[in-house]
Formats: sequence, C-alpha cells, structure tokens
Amino acid sequence: HVKTNGLTLHTVQAGPEDGPLLILLHGFPEFWFCWHKQIDFFAERGFRLVVPDQRGYNTSSKPSSVSSYRVEPIARDILGLMDSLGRRRAHIVGHDWGGLVAWHLGNRYSNRVEKLAILNCPHPGVMRRNLFGSRAQRKKSWYIFYYQLPWLPEWSMSRNSWEFARKALQVTSIRGTFSDEEMAPYVEAWSQPGALTAMIRWYRAGLLMMKPRRRKQQPPRKIGVPTLLLWGVKDRFLGKEMAQPSIDRCSDGRLVFLEEATHWLQHEEPERVNSLLLDFLS
Repeated sequence: HVKTNGLTLHTVQAGPEDGPLLILLHGFPEFWFCWHKQIDFFAERGFRLVVPDQRGYNTSSKPSSVSSYRVEPIARDILGLMDSLGRRRAHIVGHDWGGLVAWHLGNRYSNRVEKLAILNCPHPGVMRRNLFGSRAQRKKSWYIFYYQLPWLPEWSMSRNSWEFARKALQVTSIRGTFSDEEMAPYVEAWSQPGALTAMIRWYRAGLLMMKPRRRKQQPPRKIGVPTLLLWGVKDRFLGKEMAQPSIDRCSDGRLVFLEEATHWLQHEEPERVNSLLLDFLS
C-alpha cells in the first residue's frame, strides 16, 4: 500500500528495482489482477512493474465524492506513485478507463512519461465527439448513461452473487477467457466495502467530463510522447472507427488492430499483446 496524492493505493510490484519503470493501469470492472499475464513477462525482462488498484478499487482508498473520480486527481495518483519510488518518468500502459488516465498523463504531463501504450480506449476528445454525435456509439455505450442512476446499478451488478457483473465480462469476451475460477478474484475485489459504488463513480464523474463543450475550442494539441494504440476489433463497447482518429492526435503514434480480439485483448491474446508492448517499450 503506497501513500500518494492524499490517499492510499494498493499496488503489486515486481521486477528489479533499478529497471525501467512500467506502470499498468486497469479499467472497469477490473483491478490489478487483469494484468497478471503481463506482470511476470515484463519483470523477467528487466522492467520494474508497478500495478495499482486505482482509487475506488479493491483495497485502495475510496473517496466519497463523485468529483474525486475526475481524471485529473486520478492522474495525480499515478504521478505520486512515481514520486514514491523516486522516479521522474515511467512507461504508462492503460486499458479501458486506465487508458483514459494514460491519455491524460501523455497530454498534460508528457515530461513524466517515457512512452504511452493504450489498449481499447479512444482519445477522450474522440470519445466525446462520438458519444454525443454517433447514434451507433451511444447504443454501444448505453451502460454509461445507466450508471448515472442512483443505487440501481449497484443492485443489478451485485445481485445473484454478482451474476450481471460476471456476465459482463464472460459474454463480451472470447468464450473461455473468464472462467468461473478466473472470476473468483474479481468477485472478491468487487465485494470490498464501498468498492462497487466507488467503481461506478468513475462513470458518474466521467460523463460530466465528456459532455459537449459549448464554447469554441482551440484545435487540440498533439500528444508528443511516443504512443502505441492496440485495438481489439470485436469490442462490443467501443467502435473501431474511433481508433484511427485517436492515434491521429499523436505526433509519434502507431495503431495496431487485433482482428479477433474483443475489448479484453490483454486477457485473450496475452502473447501477442506482450510481444507488441515489449517491442514498443524497448
């Protein structure tokens, strides 16, 4: 457990302490364990891995206000992790909501990021435009609006021994990816006191951030950090058409489609994901 930015994050750490720092950021409804097929792989190749349960998840701190789950304070949590290790810079890899945090770090704190790798998460500006401008994406993202309701999402996800939450992973991934045995650690993490509501607060804060902006905006600046975007084409939540416009917002970016993977690509194709990440980060 590491103190950072006024709270405490549970982390898993591996690899030589003097190795290049690699921080892996999970999404929803994951926690650190979603990277268990990556941790040993990179530690054995000399990287220093830090894999946090982000605020609200598992045994990490769970602030009570929705505003505490905006992307800026969450990004500062990660900067604080780096500071706790006496490191100025790190490689950042993020999936889903972890990808949003990674985009933010690469955009606003580029001096702290060596390289940036995103797994199935569009650039926030691209997501905003598609969420409110594309009927097809709104249909895919129905759950974002559902999670704005009070108490009902928590009840539906946890009832019948977390049936809804478990199926959200099992039904939208390649069959067999999330076995019942594999789901047991997730259920344990979701069952931590206050965790479920805290996890859902990411969506309640995130929708406010994604609402269209009325004032005329300056053209978005390009992210200068070397960036790799990996995209599982069979993602049922996020349209493939958002991938290229996202990487176009990077001055040094590369996009790789995994044709048979879904949203959960690091679970489904760990060997390929690990190889692509290693080649990029090295």
